[in-house]
Amino acid sequence: MNRGNAVFVAVGAVVVIALALIIGVIWKRGYVKVEETVDSPRTGEAASNPLYVLKLALQKDGVKVDARQRLLLSTHTLKPRDTVLIYRDPRTLSASDADALLAWVEHGGHLIVRTPPWRENIGSSPVPVLDALGVTLLDADDVPDAEDQRDQCVGLYERSTAPQDLFCDARRFYFYNSEVDPDFAWGDEDSAYVYARFPFGEGKVDVLSDLDFLSNRGGTGNSFLDGLGMGGRDRIAKPGSAALARQILAPNYRAGTIHLIYAAEVPSLWKTLIVNSWMAWLPLLLWLLGWLWQRMQRLGPLRPAPAMERRSLLEHIVASGEHIYRYGYGPSLHAAVRAAFLARLRRRDPYAAVIQGEAQIDLLAQRYKNEPNLDVAAIRDALATPLARDHAAFRARIATLIRMRNRL
Repeated sequence: MNRGNAVFVAVGAVVVIALALIIGVIWKRGYVKVEETVDSPRTGEAASNPLYVLKLALQKDGVKVDARQRLLLSTHTLKPRDTVLIYRDPRTLSASDADALLAWVEHGGHLIVRTPPWRENIGSSPVPVLDALGVTLLDADDVPDAEDQRDQCVGLYERSTAPQDLFCDARRFYFYNSEVDPDFAWGDEDSAYVYARFPFGEGKVDVLSDLDFLSNRGGTGNSFLDGLGMGGRDRIAKPGSAALARQILAPNYRAGTIHLIYAAEVPSLWKTLIVNSWMAWLPLLLWLLGWLWQRMQRLGPLRPAPAMERRSLLEHIVASGEHIYRYGYGPSLHAAVRAAFLARLRRRDPYAAVIQGEAQIDLLAQRYKNEPNLDVAAIRDALATPLARDHAAFRARIATLIRMRNRL
């Protein structure tokens, strides 16, 4: 190594060491150790039961709770001072279950139901329980400003807390066809109602536009995050939601069992993959895209398709004959065709095959006298050996021999 190269290597080493020291000092001064708590995904009943937090809160408050996915009146007997909260669409109730619930309410039960969601129009379709109470549901087709009412929220104000919006995407209702006036009602005649408590015999029936404020799902106002279950804290954990839930459950609170009837909310496979498994599918997706890029057809000029392998016997025979004729073995090909003709002639007319010379030619001419272009001269030329490079004579003799053979 000469002196110039040694100086260059030394300067480079000094620069690298200096950069490493500077980066180390910057990282040491800017590094701050912090602790962060991340909630693990919910599993089991906490993931499928939207009323799981409400169930735990009631149990902690000393209330007897029975949470299940279906009503099952045959195996779960309702007592007069019990409470039944049906979280799902009331149209899922059968007519017999609805009649049994109303008969139970008349003896002191407390029933809590919601209106059907806005996904479809109700029209004249029956809605169990609500039809018996005389509740009139709003439809987008029947009410001109129903879509505006759908987007409106109701403000819930709790002391020392920020206002909370409720029933933002809920179907509102009227009760002017009801035989009794509700004990409590939330709303007005202009924008319809979101909550009403109807007396029914000795019991009560609460009708709400929705029951989402009782669920474990978070709510941020962002529909995409809420749909993925990434909406932050539980809605029931908000002070306003907890206070409203306590007021709704008040009639038979601690007097009997509270039955929470919910529809299991099992997260979809795509939601689970997007939220919890991206560290696995993202590298696999990148690998798949790279493999497809490697295998895909590149842009460029079109190339002709490669010739397919052919195994036709006739093509091989033609190619072999052309090869033999190209190298000057035309007389050998003529001799083979003439031998084939004489072999068939021997089978058809042995006498004509035995004689030689002009006598054979005259006999063949008599045999082919009805065939055009097969006179004595043509037959004589066909049986004579052609010159090696006389292409026209070769083709004529071969064609005549084949014609004579076919006419035997």
